[in-house]
Amino acid sequence: MAGDETARLDALARYRILDTEPERAFDDLTLLASQICGTPIALITLIDGKRQWFKSRVGVSLTETSRSIAFCAHAIEQSDLLTVPDARNDARFRANPLVTGEPGIRFYAGAPLITPDGHALGTLCVMDRVPRTLTSEQREALLALKRQAEAQLGLRAHLAELRDALAGRDRAEAERAQLVAELEWQLANVQRLTALLPYCEACQFNMVIPADPQQIGTVTDGVVALLHERQWPESEIMRVELAVQEAVTNAIRHGCGNDPAKQIQCIVNCSETGDLTLVVRDPGAGFDTSGIDDPLRPDNMLKTSGRGIFLINQLMDEVGYSDGGRQLHMRKRRVPAEGASG
Repeated sequence: MAGDETARLDALARYRILDTEPERAFDDLTLLASQICGTPIALITLIDGKRQWFKSRVGVSLTETSRSIAFCAHAIEQSDLLTVPDARNDARFRANPLVTGEPGIRFYAGAPLITPDGHALGTLCVMDRVPRTLTSEQREALLALKRQAEAQLGLRAHLAELRDALAGRDRAEAERAQLVAELEWQLANVQRLTALLPYCEACQFNMVIPADPQQIGTVTDGVVALLHERQWPESEIMRVELAVQEAVTNAIRHGCGNDPAKQIQCIVNCSETGDLTLVVRDPGAGFDTSGIDDPLRPDNMLKTSGRGIFLINQLMDEVGYSDGGRQLHMRKRRVPAEGASG
């Protein structure tokens, strides 16, 4: 159990959510839980080593309690809904200060919030000051809201990863001199890519990087420098930069399985008219390029896949795949800077 708890706490730390500010997405879920179950109290809790912290709360002013008195500390030990009809009749809780004193808890129902790798981080729970039970419809609704809370936690973690990637760009600024030297070496050894990119005449650079997220900035900084040299509008440069970040991130995560021993090839071309073409190739198993769904469709909102591909399609003018999905082609037409002639 000690090993399991260590892994659970490590998973909680990776979500970086403890002691963060209230968020509407979570507050809406606790409000719905309270209204659907007809309880004066509803919480989204997270359990760390010593305390129970409330990410969202309805009906209580406390922001946390000791883990030793937390009902939710028991709920995370099981995968199903934990219900306590009357805490005074339950040996685990009858002497609990939350039962004998304020807020005078009698009824409790808590659904564990479980990560995709099986770690229970906390709960979505409802409580009442009188003994009671939930109807079957209320139980199903509470479990549905728990799944929404899990999805929100996952989405929040994914956004944090994207922010980290952007922060990596800033860190790379300090290594500008080393980057320029590397690009110069790459340009000195450039190869003809006519067979691969028939619509481009010359390769600006052909870079092979390890499948390491810290290497993303090496590619994006090279692309940004190239577009600045060709006087692209800043707004268009930002769109290309984000598309490249997402493409390389997908290649690292999905194509290489986050294995830094594997390598990704990034090829960048600029035509005489200034149009940009990029190729990102990974050694993965590929995927069915005909089955890419829109992640914004209601039935796809809770799926974790497809968001990166959808974003790239919004940012670039042309997007295509070859070699069974292992090779991503992107093209962006140059938009003249505002006020520029021609």
